[in-house]
Amino acid sequence: MVPGAPYRLGRSAGSERAPAREGPGAVTAVVDSLGADTLTAVSPSVFDAAGSHDSPARTDDPEVTAVRTAQHNVVRELSRLVPTARELAERFAAEGLSLYIVGGSVRDVLLERFGGDLDFTTDARPERVRGLLDDWAETVWDTGIEFGTLGAYRHGVTVEITTFRADTYDRTSRNPEVVFGDSISGDLLRRDFTVNAMAVEPISGEFVDPHGGMRDAVRQRLDTPAPPEESFADDPLRMLRAARFAAQLGFEPAERVLDAMRRMAAEIERITPERIQAELSKLLCGTYPRRGIELLVDTGLAEHVLPELPAMRLEIDEHHQHKDVYYHSLVVLEQAIDLERAENPDGEPDLVLRLAALLHDIGKPATRRFEPGGGVSFHHHEVVGAKMARKRLRALRYSKEVVSDVSDLVYLHLRFHGYGEGNWTDSAVRRYVNDAGHLLRRLHKLVRADCTTRNKRKARALQLSYDDLEARIQRIAEEEDLARVRPDLDGNEIIRLLGISPGPLVGQAWRHLKEVRLDQGPLERADAVAELHRWAREQGIEPPEQ
Repeated sequence: MVPGAPYRLGRSAGSERAPAREGPGAVTAVVDSLGADTLTAVSPSVFDAAGSHDSPARTDDPEVTAVRTAQHNVVRELSRLVPTARELAERFAAEGLSLYIVGGSVRDVLLERFGGDLDFTTDARPERVRGLLDDWAETVWDTGIEFGTLGAYRHGVTVEITTFRADTYDRTSRNPEVVFGDSISGDLLRRDFTVNAMAVEPISGEFVDPHGGMRDAVRQRLDTPAPPEESFADDPLRMLRAARFAAQLGFEPAERVLDAMRRMAAEIERITPERIQAELSKLLCGTYPRRGIELLVDTGLAEHVLPELPAMRLEIDEHHQHKDVYYHSLVVLEQAIDLERAENPDGEPDLVLRLAALLHDIGKPATRRFEPGGGVSFHHHEVVGAKMARKRLRALRYSKEVVSDVSDLVYLHLRFHGYGEGNWTDSAVRRYVNDAGHLLRRLHKLVRADCTTRNKRKARALQLSYDDLEARIQRIAEEEDLARVRPDLDGNEIIRLLGISPGPLVGQAWRHLKEVRLDQGPLERADAVAELHRWAREQGIEPPEQ
């Protein structure tokens, strides 16, 4: 594999567009250094534990040099970034105990993603760890103590320390049966992926890597310390985590990992919806979410997690041509992310927009109709799709806000196509803004991203048309408060002007006045009162003399 090469597991036909990407941070630097004349010298003892799934390479192998250089850089950076680690390790060593920086903390330094917090593992039992932390840390918490984990905070650094584990898993509930271990090698063996099974001893700088995690990181490969069948049988969520790491890091799963995922995909149904939702959200908010989605679909995991996705891979015959809906949805997702990043390069990923982009056409398979003459229609697919999105997101235990926002965007994503060449009245523009509400900016991005035609003239016309709509929205907004469209009379005034008591009739009058406001824009007060009186008389209500 060429580092940085796009993930290409079973792409849909015609899906030549891959996410543009740079190799992940320090890994790229390591790979780029392979031809360098000078490499940093390192002590062989630091790397004695470094292994691989492959046969031992020659010492002059450039990949070995890259691995050793990366290991040295990680040790050096951790020492520089977090002197607290050595201080804490010396405290444990004074009691005859070992302490290692482990897992994501090591990986993220390599990938230049280090957030400042540290994960440790130790041979000390939780009660002993608590005793060592109590008079050292500013704050200590033990919410994870039943799993052997304690947290602490000192000098601006958050640490989590977990006793060596040698867990087994209940093959029915998938919950770990916590068993404490006595060796770093045993602890690393039970971890999910080799890139998370590396450790650093802060005092000596020893780099412990018995499963070739650094080699896999340099290769940008995801592999498991134990055979993947054993790892995934212990916890099937690890299959979804493989897709998540592909989306976050751009790494490619090893072939044996892919084979196990294909064969064991149905096992994911043993995992709770809440855990699946958490991994899916992280996947979508990754740097390369398309990679993760393709991995879910191509291994069969999506059939059990988001079955609506593979269902979009509609068969297209020579007489009834239409877009590959699945491929189109992947492109829309990428284009929506491009627009999201262009608007706010340093902002957090927009999960709602990304879910809406991915799911906006899930109603098409259920609404596809073959028309005379070879045409294909998907009438009302936005209505059907909104219902399907709401049902699926609820099943995945997403919050009410996420469910509502995503399904509303799916429902609204076709509304713009009635705009034509500026044919809407100002009333129609107001209704578009009112119906979108707080989702308007997301709707702008979704509608623009939904243009995937290869006809440049058509694409240009659609973009210019939407430019015109946005300009009209801006013009009307400068004259009116479109973000807060309200009737010109409030509920209390309606009660007083009609001489009625609070009740459903007040709401009916309020909604009528809002419709008038959307149609005509702001009214003078006298005109609003006259309209209210006119409506009331139609309802058989005679307004009192004022």
